Amino acid sequence: MHIATHLDVDVLTLEDDATLSLLLEITAPTPSTDTQRPAATLEVVLDRSGSMSGAPLEGAKAALLAVVDRLDPHDRFGVVTFDTEAAVVVPAGPLKDKAAVKRAIERIGPGGMTDLAAGYLRGLKEARRAATAAGATLALISDGHANSGETRPDVLGAVAAKARTQGVTTSSLGYGLGYDERLLSALARGGAGNEAFAEDPDAAGQAIAGEVDGLLSQAAQAATLLVTMSPAVRALRVVNDLPTNSVEQGVQVELGGLYAGETRKLVLTFDIPGLSTLGLLQVAELTLNYVELPALEEHTITVPVHVNVVPGDDAAGRVPDPVVRTELAYLEAQRAKREASTLLSKGDAAAALRHLQSSAGLVGDALAGAPAAMVADLREEAASLTALMADVHDGALSRAAKTSSMEASVRSRTRGRRRPSATF
Repeated sequence: MHIATHLDVDVLTLEDDATLSLLLEITAPTPSTDTQRPAATLEVVLDRSGSMSGAPLEGAKAALLAVVDRLDPHDRFGVVTFDTEAAVVVPAGPLKDKAAVKRAIERIGPGGMTDLAAGYLRGLKEARRAATAAGATLALISDGHANSGETRPDVLGAVAAKARTQGVTTSSLGYGLGYDERLLSALARGGAGNEAFAEDPDAAGQAIAGEVDGLLSQAAQAATLLVTMSPAVRALRVVNDLPTNSVEQGVQVELGGLYAGETRKLVLTFDIPGLSTLGLLQVAELTLNYVELPALEEHTITVPVHVNVVPGDDAAGRVPDPVVRTELAYLEAQRAKREASTLLSKGDAAAALRHLQSSAGLVGDALAGAPAAMVADLREEAASLTALMADVHDGALSRAAKTSSMEASVRSRTRGRRRPSATF
């Protein structure tokens, strides 16, 4: 694993308050192709409530049959379905009899209400039971609002966060326009997994395939970044939308799994009050901890972050790094989209539109001075924001809420990632 750090400015002015922005680029290793990957564990929790009847359920089943074909016999796979209650359709375990697993999937039919919590909790039990030293991934697929059992996003998000500490990553796929994006987003965020939105069976199939692609190409698991701040730092902000926890040594950021060769980008900002001493200042110490696959070896990398404190005259000509500033603007735009999604879910279209317009303004300003390597991402973001604002103007609030939630997740939590194949 390799860490590169870039500050927006390399000097601070003596006795002036400052906000320092730090861009981290974390590049995962690429395991040798001669090394056999460890067994993967995938637990699928599938909504089979009445609203899934027809094309949605049949499309999901077809995608799961394709997943079975993709996995190796030593991989572990299981399926739990839920409607009014949860049921174990395929007990989680090695895929020794793929034909039997396929027959069980093909027999899944539509049911009644939507007790998502029951399905999720039962799926977690199966995932924990079948997990290997490399952990497990749970993928929850639903098209509806949970209308039975526990339905609070914060409660289920906390369950997903606890499961993450036990080695189970939770990803979510929202199917169609009727599901609760706040709930599925909370599960994915708490579980350090992927959040996807698919309007039709083909898109859902691609999303499920993408989750498998990612699972099979992981090079590191359980990655965390500990930020230990200098006493000179007043506050820290993690700009990416990632789970964070305050610990005795500082702030721990949960990164989850990394794919082979991927580069993950994070931006941290440090609030530093005016300093009275000239010279080199250690702003923070960064400690990256992860489990490398397939050897399952734990590694730790420590990187200090320094900046020079100089007189005002010496700092007058400094030019902020355009790469760091552009990345900061891009991630701030994602935060605005997340706020817009929350407001759209509540039906407040006017306030959501203001956040989307704010996001578009950040992207437009960033484009004016963006490095060439970042122009394509910013143009893609500008086009996406234009489409979202058009949906809001047209009254397609549900679609805009789900799209903005998914995009904010993908472009913030796993910023820099390029999927091995399909996007989830």
